[in-house]
Amino acid sequence: MNTTTRIRTAERFGRWLGRGWRGCVRGERRVSAWLVDKGAPVVVTATLVWVVKLAVLGVLLYVAFWIALLLLFMVGAGWAAAANTPEEEKWWPFTDLTELRKKSGYDPNLYNDASHELFIDDRQKFISVFRH
Repeated sequence: MNTTTRIRTAERFGRWLGRGWRGCVRGERRVSAWLVDKGAPVVVTATLVWVVKLAVLGVLLYVAFWIALLLLFMVGAGWAAAANTPEEEKWWPFTDLTELRKKSGYDPNLYNDASHELFIDDRQKFISVFRH
């Protein structure tokens, strides 16, 4: 029996997100420290970091709005298409078997039309192959 524990996919994904978040925080601190080293006041640096965060949030909300609008349009188009279909769609292009038999290239074996004179049962095919 193996006693080593396995890391599940959800935990691996969570750790990946955590590393990414810590990397962003580290980069933010590095940028703000660089600005302070260049002579920018701490208040201006903090304000600039928040402006960048709000700008990124605004871009994300903008993109999410257009994706939601696109999905809403697709749902509406699907609903409209479903509303315009007739109640009883014809899934079979022929009304009855006689109309189907009039079609050129009709093979009764493909449609299991046992009442047709050219229909050959699979058992009869099997027997006739081994007789000859």
